[in-house]
Amino acid sequence: MEIERGRRSRRRNRVLIASVAGAAVLGGVLVLLPWDGGDASPPAPGPAALARGAVTTGVPAALPDLAVLIGERERHLRAQPLDGPSWAVLGAAYVEQGRRTADVAMWAKAEKALHTSLKVGAERNPQALEGLAALAVARRDFPAAKKWGESAVKAAPKRWTAHAVLIDAYTGLGDDKGVGRALEKIMELRPDAPATGARAAAVYRDRGWREDAQARISDAAAAAEAPAERAAYLEQAGRLAFERGEREEALRFFQESLRTDPDQRAAQAGQARTLAALGRTTDALSAYQAALAKRPDAEYALELGELYESLGLGQAARVQYDLLRVRDAEAAGADERLLLGRFEADHGDPARAVRLLREEWGRQPGIAVADALGWALHRTGEHEEALEFATIATDGDKGGGVRSAPYVFHRGVIERELERYGPARRHLREALMINPYFSPLRAPEARRALDELGEPSVEDPPA
Repeated sequence: MEIERGRRSRRRNRVLIASVAGAAVLGGVLVLLPWDGGDASPPAPGPAALARGAVTTGVPAALPDLAVLIGERERHLRAQPLDGPSWAVLGAAYVEQGRRTADVAMWAKAEKALHTSLKVGAERNPQALEGLAALAVARRDFPAAKKWGESAVKAAPKRWTAHAVLIDAYTGLGDDKGVGRALEKIMELRPDAPATGARAAAVYRDRGWREDAQARISDAAAAAEAPAERAAYLEQAGRLAFERGEREEALRFFQESLRTDPDQRAAQAGQARTLAALGRTTDALSAYQAALAKRPDAEYALELGELYESLGLGQAARVQYDLLRVRDAEAAGADERLLLGRFEADHGDPARAVRLLREEWGRQPGIAVADALGWALHRTGEHEEALEFATIATDGDKGGGVRSAPYVFHRGVIERELERYGPARRHLREALMINPYFSPLRAPEARRALDELGEPSVEDPPA
């Protein structure tokens, strides 16, 4: 009898404890509910939460939100320096801020934060590994991006963002099969995500599937909910349209991107590029200057310098070219050899361009490097070897499937120098068919070269 009473007493205690716990949970839920008991939506996430959601899921983040997130994580980590996941988030935020602003000082801060996350965080830390891969891509260090990205995939095989960053790494290394495998994986893991569509569009563009690329990026832009993400995809759509020579459509995409996110400086530079192609030179100069004021990107400086040069404004062009040399001195670990090689080939020391680009090719032999090295070799008079690299950049069987007017133009000029007039004529004409406005300096040069070549003759070698 005493035993039975004891059992009943213990059961009552357990029921009482459960009731108290349930009341506490219910009370907590009630505190979170709106006081009027209506259907009001929960409060929208704040800027830090939005930026954190973006940087941890591989999509673009808004610059104001990033600034809030960075400040919040920095304050938190001063109080909790052993919080490994927070170090990974902070490192990813630094990478994104550096990418959006071209502030190379962010790279060193990101590297420190991400390595600290590896040191103090869990043994399996795919977030930090993936952040280091993204940092390496931003620095154009594709071998390192491959190493860190593959380590992230090994640590978390179903983490789609690690496979996504490997697409960039394999592209920079000229590994088309690797790109294909990584794309297949992200399409398997997140088939309907707008970010997957944007990645697919970039791969399709590189393979020359222009209509498929445009369809995928248009769908991604339509489906993206966050303004910064949607603006990034609209900018990508604008670039694709411009590469096809569709100036008005490209301008619409760039303008809509800027309306959606005024900090989308890549769209502002794209707008400048397109305005120049439309003959609206004053507007183009203003747009370039505005983009550079907020994002001092060396690529924009090169484009603006060439626009000035095309207008006969040599002194203004040299000011922009000097910015590239400053960028070289302040690269903070970023690999600038491709851009500097392109610059030196056309506006500086072609021999230096060849040295820079041979180093780049030996380390990361992507298609963009093949084109640049071929052009630099042509500028130093090594035309036969130049044609070998120009062919790699433009021959789909050799990996160069992208339909790029500048690449095809380079090949045509090299073939003309080698007196291969039939192929030269064909490639120069093709460059202008792909995009008649591809460069304010080189597109007119292509037209002049075609005029000088004249109509084909029976003596021309076959294409």
